[in-house]
Amino acid sequence: MTRALLLIAVTLPLAAQPKLLVNAQTDTRSAAAGLDATFRPLVSAQPAWIGYSVAGVRAFLGCDYVRDGWSQPGVIHLEPPDHAVVLFRVEGGEVVRIRTLSPDCEIDAGGLAVHWLTEVNPAESVALLRGFADRRERAGDGALTAIAVHSGAAADAALRHYLDPAQPSVVRVRAVACLGSYRRPDSRDLLVQLARADADTQVRRRAVSALAGLPNGEGVPSLIELAKETRDAETRKHAMNLLSTSRDLRAVTFFEELLKK
Repeated sequence: MTRALLLIAVTLPLAAQPKLLVNAQTDTRSAAAGLDATFRPLVSAQPAWIGYSVAGVRAFLGCDYVRDGWSQPGVIHLEPPDHAVVLFRVEGGEVVRIRTLSPDCEIDAGGLAVHWLTEVNPAESVALLRGFADRRERAGDGALTAIAVHSGAAADAALRHYLDPAQPSVVRVRAVACLGSYRRPDSRDLLVQLARADADTQVRRRAVSALAGLPNGEGVPSLIELAKETRDAETRKHAMNLLSTSRDLRAVTFFEELLKK
C-alpha cells in the first residue's frame, strides 16, 4: 500500500465507505430521511450487502494490520477505532447475515452490490438491529454483537433489555458475552450483579467468564471478591479457576494469602 493511499484513508469522514472496500459494485445513498425507510427497499431477492458506519465503543474488531503482504510496510493500530462498520447480507428478500467490522479492514465484496448508507442515526441503527436480534439463527447473533459495538444510550438500553430475566436464556447468555467483549461504561457493574445474584446458572457462569475477559485486568478485583464472598459454590469455583490462569499480580497475591492461611 502506498503512503499516499494511507494518507487518504485516515482522512475519510465517518460516513464514508470503508477505507479498503474492493471487488464491489457500490452505490451510495443518504439515510437522513430515516434508516428503516432507506434500508427496507434495498432488501431484495438479489444477493447484495447493505452497510454503514456508526460511532462505536472503541473495541478492537480485528484488522490491526493494513498492508498488502507480510513483507510490506503497513499500519499497526495501537488504539481501537471510534466507529464500526455494520454490514447486512441480503438475499431472497431477507437479511441472512450481519457482520460488524473495523473500518480499517480490507473488505472484499466478492463482486456483489454494496449499498452504502450515509447520515445514519445511531439510535435508528440500534432500533433496526433489535428487529433481528431476537432470531435464533446467525442473523440474531450478528445483530446483538452489532448493538453491543454501538456507543450511546440506545445501545445501553437495548443490552439491558436482552439481559432481562424475561428473555430466553440463550439470548441472555449472548448479551452477557457481548458485555465482556465490547467494554461499555457499566459493563463491570452489570457483570458483577449477574454473577452474584442471577437465577440462571448459565448466565452466572458466563458473567464470571466475561469479567475475566475485561481489558487491562479490570475484572480481576471483582473475581477475587466473588472467590472470597459469593455463596454459590459453582460461581466461587469458576472465579478461582479463572484467577489461577491469570498472570495479574493481584491474583498471585490472592493465592499467596490463601496459602498462608
